[in-house]
Amino acid sequence: MSQNNAVDVLILSNGPGELSTWVRPVVAALLEANQSPHLGIRISVILSPCPHATGQELEIAQAIPGVTRVQSAEAFFPFLLWGKTADNWNWRKRGIVLFLGGDQFFPVVIGKRLGYPVVIYAEWETRWHQWVDHFAVMNADLITQAPKTHRHKFTIVGDIMADSQLALNTQPRGLTVETGTDLIGLLPGSKPAKLLQGVPLEIAIAQEISRQRPGTQFVIPVAPSLSLETLAQYANPHYNPFLKQLGGISAQLVMPTLPEELPYLETNTGLKIQLWTKFPAYDVLSQCSLCLTTVGANTAELGALAIPMIVLLPTYQLDAMRAWDGLPGLLANVPILGGQFAKLINWLVLRKKRLFAWPNIWAKEEIVPELVGRLEPSEVAQTALDWLENQDQRLSVRSRLQAVRGKPGASKKIASILLQQLQQTNP
Repeated sequence: MSQNNAVDVLILSNGPGELSTWVRPVVAALLEANQSPHLGIRISVILSPCPHATGQELEIAQAIPGVTRVQSAEAFFPFLLWGKTADNWNWRKRGIVLFLGGDQFFPVVIGKRLGYPVVIYAEWETRWHQWVDHFAVMNADLITQAPKTHRHKFTIVGDIMADSQLALNTQPRGLTVETGTDLIGLLPGSKPAKLLQGVPLEIAIAQEISRQRPGTQFVIPVAPSLSLETLAQYANPHYNPFLKQLGGISAQLVMPTLPEELPYLETNTGLKIQLWTKFPAYDVLSQCSLCLTTVGANTAELGALAIPMIVLLPTYQLDAMRAWDGLPGLLANVPILGGQFAKLINWLVLRKKRLFAWPNIWAKEEIVPELVGRLEPSEVAQTALDWLENQDQRLSVRSRLQAVRGKPGASKKIASILLQQLQQTNP
């Protein structure tokens, strides 16, 4: 293959959610769509800083089949400013920049520097229209919001996250869901501010569900940034005072004795909550009858998988809620005064009675329940039990989630756009 026919696809991304639900399916679709023996594609991923970063983004990106090389977020701004990667990568004459997460200004600068056309995937807004070669957008609203002179650059592709459910296995290895029983996913978050309240609350809810519906199984998909020992700390009354407020249901970590077994948290009443460490956890989530989750990107992933969920926003301690984006998040985490800022911010946010779960935001209505306040585990458990008893209700929620997210196929459409753009560039 001659150097003239070789091309670079540079993907700009940032957080773990974008890497798993956007980059992975698009790379797979690009490799599948590239059937030309005359076009040699090398795929590179460059990460930019992300407020939701877990520290595992480099490893996640490197593990995506088809990705040749990855640069971490720590080296991003030197590349943005001076065009030099940490490992002094070479760039081919032909290539393209694909934006899949971060700031839309970044691909404009990088594309101009490399001399590559720029394609941006957008969910909510599009910017820098005159400097972007093509926009792949989630829905028609983004086209009507764009300047008329640039609308010819737009293609509706749908939601990439809807493609996340295509590669699911029917049964995750290491976890067996017994026939006639329900599996409930517990997603308390990954940051200390959420875990402090989320772990004891969801364990107490699970305990009540198990008491009324014996045999129900529970699993926590553990975030890649979170060690099992750290997670277990939040179920320890000596470390986490919130356990006393929620009935004193504590738990300890139990490691498996056999390779095929999963670790689990065992409560002081004997309930076992299995821990799933494979990431992304779509295989195990797809087996759940429903999930109890905190707010955040996990609600978007559950929505893409059409998993019924009950969204929990506990307010036992307002100054503990500091996981907001942007300026509110920065103010809530400043030294000394952060706690006071957090109380004020949370009071103002909760007073507005806005929607928090991404599926609800997309639909502009409450498809899945959002429970906010000083939540009682028994009341939340009863809501979950009502759902478990009413399969038709859960099927209705699944259908509405699927309608909001759209049909799969966005990643293939984006791959087609990339190949068309590459074919239009001169060798």
